[in-house]
Amino acid sequence: MPLAFRATVVDLVPKILKPTLSVVPYSLQKKLLLAALQSVFKEALADNDFAFLEDKWLHISVTDLALNWLLSSNNGQLIMAEDKQRQTADVSFSASSDDLLLIAGRQEDPDTLFFQRRLKIVGDTELGLEVKNLIDALDIENLPSLVHKVVNCLAMIVQQTKQEKGLI
Repeated sequence: MPLAFRATVVDLVPKILKPTLSVVPYSLQKKLLLAALQSVFKEALADNDFAFLEDKWLHISVTDLALNWLLSSNNGQLIMAEDKQRQTADVSFSASSDDLLLIAGRQEDPDTLFFQRRLKIVGDTELGLEVKNLIDALDIENLPSLVHKVVNCLAMIVQQTKQEKGLI
């Protein structure tokens, strides 16, 4: 695929998704996100690896899509609060969808993006490190095969495009 085409697609996708995602009701976002996270972190949840989030709130912001979620753990289950509920976040992670995709596809590690100021972590440093370490420990091979392949393919396209454009 030519660089110009890939670059256009990588730039356009968030611009197309942002208005579309803005009309997705919170209840549907919550249902889909919690189902995805419970699938991805099935083993970690079973091992009670999210206990550190009990009575704590993690704010995740996908900056270019204007998506914001508040996550916590209660009795070994992930829970979400609506952003409008204005829960006070103990730690906040924010990045663009491209950078979050690069993390998910293991094309970049969170530390690199943090030091490049592409991943912002604000708040309780210890809690932020625990979240980051849990993400680092995630075995992407445990994702369903199709999801794993799609995430890897998209992450490689974004990585290659950004490298060729000299953005990273």
